[in-house]
Amino acid sequence: MKRLLLSTVAGLAVVGAAFVGQPTSLAAQDQVTELRWATSSVGSAGHRAKVNLMAVLNRELDGYNITVMPTAGAIATIRGYAMGEFDGYYGADIAFRELSEDSGRFQGFRDQMERAPVQSFWAYTMEVGLAVRARDHENYEGWRDLEGSPAFTGPAPWDVRAQLERAMNTLEVGHEYRELDLGLAGPSLDDGTIDAFIAYTGGETAPAPWVTEAEMAADIAILNPSEEEAEILREAGMEIISISADVFETDVGVDEVHFVPFFYGFHVGPDVPADDVYRMLTIIEENAEELQSADAIFAQIAEDMPEMQRRGVVSAADTVEIHPGLAQYMRERDVWDSAWDDRIAE
Repeated sequence: MKRLLLSTVAGLAVVGAAFVGQPTSLAAQDQVTELRWATSSVGSAGHRAKVNLMAVLNRELDGYNITVMPTAGAIATIRGYAMGEFDGYYGADIAFRELSEDSGRFQGFRDQMERAPVQSFWAYTMEVGLAVRARDHENYEGWRDLEGSPAFTGPAPWDVRAQLERAMNTLEVGHEYRELDLGLAGPSLDDGTIDAFIAYTGGETAPAPWVTEAEMAADIAILNPSEEEAEILREAGMEIISISADVFETDVGVDEVHFVPFFYGFHVGPDVPADDVYRMLTIIEENAEELQSADAIFAQIAEDMPEMQRRGVVSAADTVEIHPGLAQYMRERDVWDSAWDDRIAE
């Protein structure tokens, strides 16, 4: 009988499995593969989701013991994986695009890599938008009214910031970026240090924990892009989705929030065998409702796990190779496109 152990030591969340009533022998230890799986910082949506996901995998996936490793952000996890520091990482389609183009946060990095990232599990979308002071909400018609204003669009290395900046740059919203600790976003908005900060949800259902804390610390409203701005973003290849404002804890001044989504996943490379990645995906699918109960961010895989993998691969097939275990899973569930056959990692 197995018992789940969850502990936190110096900011490092560790999820492990141990046998009750008997010591673990050296032989048994030799049979267990340790996976150092990196994610974003404590307090982020990615860290919360990863801890819940690993609790299930450590309970159900025989032969592995997974350690959840917080980092400065998802980009740090990809860089760390590429340099051999981690066995798994937290990767988004926008980051893969930058890496493949040798641009943005990855400019000049490709020549340093020891190994290339691979996509293996798409967990959810993240959706980004903007929050402003509620008392100023009626003064804005759209995002471009923030031209020249100080704004916290997220921690510099984070993908949510990259996606929001991509959208704001598309709309030519020339703003003044202010770097802040996450816990200061609400107070800084309230006292006028910034006029807007990034608000985002995961899986179209749950704001990041620090965003919830910020809305408790300040009276905020969500600033939706205008209809004209939304059309410009769509023409540039970005989606605009509508999410009920009820996902927020407070009244955010609108009935629906209009956010710009992108895809996030927890990935491993070809050093994890295809059969094991296939088992991992099957376990996630079988326990998707439990994951959703623990964290609403997993609603999309609970609703349709194979379709979520298809959408994720569509978003990134041209920029990062596909783990053969993911390909096997998708073929068996009739969501594989033969056009991706030459994108399977060896």
